[in-house]
Amino acid sequence: MAVTKETKAGLLKKFQRADLDTGSPEVQVALLTARINDLGGHFKDHKKDEHGRRGMIRMVGQRRKLLDYLKKTNAKKYMDLIAQLDLRK
Repeated sequence: MAVTKETKAGLLKKFQRADLDTGSPEVQVALLTARINDLGGHFKDHKKDEHGRRGMIRMVGQRRKLLDYLKKTNAKKYMDLIAQLDLRK
């Protein structure tokens, strides 16, 4: 299943800095996390989907880059974000 419009709108509302903010690192990380979590169930059913797995690994790398940037520029927001999204540490 893909991330629905309602789910996406909820994530935007929760993580955006201003009203029309869709490009901040917090929003991008939240959307990527939702897509990555959604693909987890897909790979349980489709174990041999290597093309989809490659796309997911690419999304994980993009999320990692955004998190590194956020950690470098604003460590407090980084810690809050990984706590809210239930990512490591």
